Amino acid sequence: MKIILSIALLLGSLLSLNIEAQGYSENKAPNWKLKTQAGKNISLADYQGQPVILHFWATWCPYCKKLQPKLAELEEKYKDSGIKIVSISFNEDEGALPQDSIKERGYNFITAVNGDKVAEKYDVKGTPTTFFINRHGIVIFKSTSSNIEDPRLELAVQEIIKANSYLQSER
Repeated sequence: MKIILSIALLLGSLLSLNIEAQGYSENKAPNWKLKTQAGKNISLADYQGQPVILHFWATWCPYCKKLQPKLAELEEKYKDSGIKIVSISFNEDEGALPQDSIKERGYNFITAVNGDKVAEKYDVKGTPTTFFINRHGIVIFKSTSSNIEDPRLELAVQEIIKANSYLQSER
């Protein structure tokens, strides 16, 4: 009975959370265009029709380093759905090489650099901040935690990979 109640509470919390309206039109993820460390253009539009985990982070952030293995694990677990992690590095120290840091940690997800203006657009207050965006470009869930045990992370992934996902949530 406790397990059923716990699951019901977790699902209820995921379903009942509301995303803040700042910068969003019907929870539509704002488009952005940045460059990678190698100078290649990258934008959210490049991932149109795909579920995206949009991860704002910094190389100096210990909480980001704690969360990234879980995000990579979820991407791998649900890779058949087409899910992608796209990370945006911001508030970096001079000379930081974010993509190199990701590779050194053993991950291969792409990192856009100099994302301070995009972080402002998404009302990101700190690191890590992670948005779960469905195939329709709708933000389903926003996490500002590095708690890798938080079941809402996987629940959010399960929601964004659905073909017709329109759930709205926050924090």
